[in-house]
Amino acid sequence: MPILPKPLAGFGLTFAQMFKKVTTEKYPEDKRPTAPRYHGRHVLNRHPDGLEKCVGCELCAWACPADAIYVEGGWNTEEARYSPGERYGAIYQINYLRCIFCGLCIEACPTRSLTMSNDYELANDNRQNLIYTKEQLMAPLLPGMEQPPHPMRLGETEQDYYLRADAPAEVDVATQSVDAPNEDSEVRA
Repeated sequence: MPILPKPLAGFGLTFAQMFKKVTTEKYPEDKRPTAPRYHGRHVLNRHPDGLEKCVGCELCAWACPADAIYVEGGWNTEEARYSPGERYGAIYQINYLRCIFCGLCIEACPTRSLTMSNDYELANDNRQNLIYTKEQLMAPLLPGMEQPPHPMRLGETEQDYYLRADAPAEVDVATQSVDAPNEDSEVRA
């Protein structure tokens, strides 16, 4: 069987593709849901009383391989308290022109203040608008929350915020049974 000349083979491939089903998505009108663990826009979370979880430790900025995060910590006073700790994130910026959405900043955060949402629409025609400030990153106030600065409402000390009575108890590894099945093992009847 003779081999077809290359241009005819290319036209044959093009002709065969013309009759296949089109998979075009109508994106702005039809938004498809993202995967549950999708890394999208960052969110700075709050405690149930409205105080910020960010304590201005700057670990997220140190962990960022793209140098996209800038944090400047400030000191809380009794007159102006923004977080339960001694410090809070006075200035917080994420440059989405540099961010590679790797999630290392989330892993570095000791207070679980920084998380990633499923929001992926970050395109803009102005480069300055892609540097998000603390006000843009903060989670909205839910009913029952109070806009900081205000005194601590969930307890007297910082530990009351992180070690609460309604939190699940820590598991002591030394007292666990050796015969306990792990998540990967099958249960056989």
